Amino acid sequence: MNLSLTKKELRTIYKEKRMALSQDEVRFLSEKIYERFVLQFNIIENQKVNIFLPIKKFNEVNTQIFIDYFFNNKIRVFVPKIQNEKLISVEVFPDSEYEINSWGIKEPISDIDSNVDLDYVLTPLLYCDRFGNRIGYGKGFYDSFFSGNYKINNKIGLNFFSPKEDVSDVFELDVPLDGLITPYEYCGFNLNH
Repeated sequence: MNLSLTKKELRTIYKEKRMALSQDEVRFLSEKIYERFVLQFNIIENQKVNIFLPIKKFNEVNTQIFIDYFFNNKIRVFVPKIQNEKLISVEVFPDSEYEINSWGIKEPISDIDSNVDLDYVLTPLLYCDRFGNRIGYGKGFYDSFFSGNYKINNKIGLNFFSPKEDVSDVFELDVPLDGLITPYEYCGFNLNH
């Protein structure tokens, strides 16, 4: 039987675990996640991928290796940007310019919402259970984004840690992920959608 913990408890546990990783561990594990992603998904030219830009001070997965791969393979790259308290998806290019927002997150200067169907949304998280229940920083931006105007084919979480505990306090508005990639495995979630 799996242990069930609240989002708050899991957020605390996994924030501490992630902050305990050295920069070398973050780099190594990020490369493993990237390699597993490329093996798992056959992304082709002109597909559209929304991918987060990592917050380095929070030891998030280094997604720059993904972004370089996408640009090199003519895959369209979109990144999230917070606009009017909601997340939008902005297309970026190798020469796009960025700024740091009030939360210390790197964002494109452009604020043009792409409003296109997305083949993949690679999602940041602190933890994800074996049912695809994602725990982020608790602001609800991604749940709103997933429920919004975009058609999203694959909501994939990237995380250093595999699912162990279940989330006990899942809410009606929480949107589960379709899959999770860790350095060690790919977990696909059987969602009836």
